[in-house]
Amino acid sequence: MNNQTLLLYKFHTLYHIFIELDLNLNFKILQVESEKELISKINSFENYLILTEKNQINFSNQIYIDNFPIKIFKLIEKINIQFIKNQFSSQSQINIGNYALNLNSREMYANNLKLKLTEKEVNTIVYLFKINKSVSIDELQENVWGYQSDLETHTVETHIYRLRKKVFDTFADNEFLISRKNGYQIK
Repeated sequence: MNNQTLLLYKFHTLYHIFIELDLNLNFKILQVESEKELISKINSFENYLILTEKNQINFSNQIYIDNFPIKIFKLIEKINIQFIKNQFSSQSQINIGNYALNLNSREMYANNLKLKLTEKEVNTIVYLFKINKSVSIDELQENVWGYQSDLETHTVETHIYRLRKKVFDTFADNEFLISRKNGYQIK
């Protein structure tokens, strides 16, 4: 089931057009008349867009149409593209403790500070975060680097050391990535 919802804010004519096309659309359509009702709807939907005739409100996920006439299929295409952009953007950020990790830009944020990461650093952080337990060096070698565990290498230790140093230098945090007896863990 598609969970995309288009909220038409004070846009009666377009609402009636979309209702006629409803079977051919890949998003749910709702008409909203007041800002209070709009706030209520926003809080009940995760994946939504607000469509207005003019730039009348100050909300995120809003698109407005102020140049008429517009072909309905162009408008539907614009709506679908915006839904895709929103989904891509929402999937690109992971919250890890006090930090936000943007997978697209490979940056970690906290307290107005930003740390640029390498792809392997991001992959290591994401893997450790998702596992949510202490992970051995062999497991990291195999699942993050793609090395066989019987190879003699210090790649993981070197990367972890550098990552911990970067996090400490930027955020003064020695507890983000901790060493355990049996491996490493994101705290």
